[in-house]
Amino acid sequence: MVGDIVGRPGRKILSHILPKLIKEKNLDLVIVNGENAAGGFGLTAETYLELQKAGTNVVTSGNHIWDKKDVAEILDSEPRLLRPANYPVGVPGRGSLVVDAKGVKVGVINLAGRIFMEAIDCPFRKAKEIVEEMRSKTKLIFVDMHAEATSEKEALGYYLDGLVTAVVGTHTHVQTADERILQGGTAYQTDLGMTGPRDSVLGVKKEIIIAKFLEATPKRFEIASGAVWFCGLLIEADNTTGKALAIERLRLEWDGNDLPW
Repeated sequence: MVGDIVGRPGRKILSHILPKLIKEKNLDLVIVNGENAAGGFGLTAETYLELQKAGTNVVTSGNHIWDKKDVAEILDSEPRLLRPANYPVGVPGRGSLVVDAKGVKVGVINLAGRIFMEAIDCPFRKAKEIVEEMRSKTKLIFVDMHAEATSEKEALGYYLDGLVTAVVGTHTHVQTADERILQGGTAYQTDLGMTGPRDSVLGVKKEIIIAKFLEATPKRFEIASGAVWFCGLLIEADNTTGKALAIERLRLEWDGNDLPW
């Protein structure tokens, strides 16, 4: 599972690293959060295709998935592109799916938190509802909880412990060093981190964000350049029980003077 892809730097480093990682680690399924892949905000058909070409199997998202006007067409036409499942009934797209990974069925669920975010449906109740239905098809279930608050992500991890293979957080763009396997066999990490510009504030040029804090006025955000990093989590799981067997946190960096493209 790969953390939030931010803009062109994130897409390029993904395209460089992921094919090698798939081969070296013999990966069966790659899940990437792509809600910030297009210019740092939202997703387009072109950027979604770029993520697919890099080797991504499923693309999850979050609150920024709505930032591009044509996103409704993508969400409805691309079965492996998810938006949070706890948005109200009637919005475009889907929030979960069961995909074939080298002959094995794997479930993926995308959720959004509510603390410091939009007041949408309860992610806990929606998660339990989807998991109960999905476990009749597969025990291998991966959850992307796109949320601001650490407490909300941790609570969901414990709430679903033993019912899903993994609960990982996205949205804050800062990788946490708390990866672990919970008592019931569910892999957990509060935030996968960001795949994009390293010397930035959440992927945006740091000078712009500093000025915004100092002046308290709106600013036009621009994606930073220079050094980049690739953040994610490798998870090994038992196909029969769905329990996580091993996890490995990833953070690969490239200096801005020696980029691989």
